[in-house]
Formats: sequence, C-alpha cells, structure tokens
Amino acid sequence: MVVDAPLKRRKLTSIDSMEAETAKAKFAAIQEKLGREIRVFETSALSPSSNEVSNSDKYSKTRKLQEAEEAAQRSKITKAVIRIRFPDNHTLEVTFHPSETIQSLIDLLTKVVARPELPFYIFTTPPKKPIKDMAQDFFSAGFVPRAIVYFSYDLPKGDVDDTTDANSGPFLQEEIMSLKGLELIIEQGQQAEPAQSAPEPVTSAPEPVTSAPSPMVQDRKPAEKKPVKPKWLKM
Repeated sequence: MVVDAPLKRRKLTSIDSMEAETAKAKFAAIQEKLGREIRVFETSALSPSSNEVSNSDKYSKTRKLQEAEEAAQRSKITKAVIRIRFPDNHTLEVTFHPSETIQSLIDLLTKVVARPELPFYIFTTPPKKPIKDMAQDFFSAGFVPRAIVYFSYDLPKGDVDDTTDANSGPFLQEEIMSLKGLELIIEQGQQAEPAQSAPEPVTSAPEPVTSAPSPMVQDRKPAEKKPVKPKWLKM
C-alpha cells in the first residue's frame, strides 16, 4: 500500500545512519591509535607512476630560482598523501606532513603490517628503485602533494617456504583491513541524513475560504428635480 512506503524508507534510513555512525567511530578509533589519517581500498591494477610531482624542468632553472620556488611550494603544501601498494592489490593511504621523514612511513608500516617481525622495504617504479634514505623528508623526496610507493618483504632467496608464505598475504593486520569499505557506508549515511531529518509533511483540512464582505448595495433613486416655472407664467 502507498501508506507503508514512507515507513519502510524511514526504517532503512535509520539502519544506514546507525551503520554510518559505527563506521565513523571505527575510523576515529584507529586513526587516534595511529595518530594518522588512513584509509584502505583495493586496486584492480597497479599504476606505473609513483610520483605525481613533475621534475621535467628542474634542471633548466638556476639553483637560486629553484630554491625560491621550492620554498614557496613548501609554505603552500601542508599534506603529503602517500599510497602504499601491496602485492595483493590492496592500498594503504596515509597522510603525512611534507617536512616529516620517510622513516615516519617505515615506523607506521611496522605498526600495521601483518608480519612486522619480517624485514621489508619500499620502492618506487618504474624503474624499480628501493628507497634507502630514510632521513629524507617527503618534500625533498618529491613525494608531495602525493606519491605511490610499493611494499615488499625482504627475505633471503634461499628460504623458499618463508618467502612463499609471506608473499601470499594478507599484508595488513585484520584491524586495518576492517577499514575497507567503511567510507562507502559513511557516504551512504551522509546522503541519508537529510531524508531522515526532514520533517514529514502534515496534511490538514483546508481552511474555509471566506470572501470579503461585499459592500451593501443601496438602491439609489434619481433625485427629484423641482419644477422650474417658465418666465412667461405669471401667478
């Protein structure tokens, strides 16, 4: 029946809002624990580009001009969004400050990977280039405003069993992987909020329409004219 449709919509909206609040709370708890803005998602294909900062004209400028431009860019850019891609096509996105060092990224990975006891390294591609200078900040490394790096365990080639087991995944801890898909739930909940908060229209009987009283119409009789005596008539 048509009457039941609004009730069903309100019920679904309420459930979506509850799930969205739960997802927000989970995000907030993990981000507070790590002290970082993070998100997890799955990629179908790996992008060959790991650096979105163009350096094509870097060497065509004088060093003084280059330093001035870099100083201006440093003052404007406040975030370095780093995406770490794992062999199982999952991506961890983390936000850093451009002045932080790459070591801060390594420290974070130690807290979130499934097997932190195993040695690992990160690299860029193409061509494959391991990142070794951990004291370099993200701006100097060309990792601002965003960049993509890749994760790999650094195991001896002779230990086939450990290598195969480690590379089979999962690469992120279960708690971190639980963030996957929560953004969609939060987004759906935000879209449902206006519909939930909007008051339902109240239908009431229309008020009677009263017309303005019409002015009383008075019959007006033409004024009687007094007879005018002709001048020639003398009494």
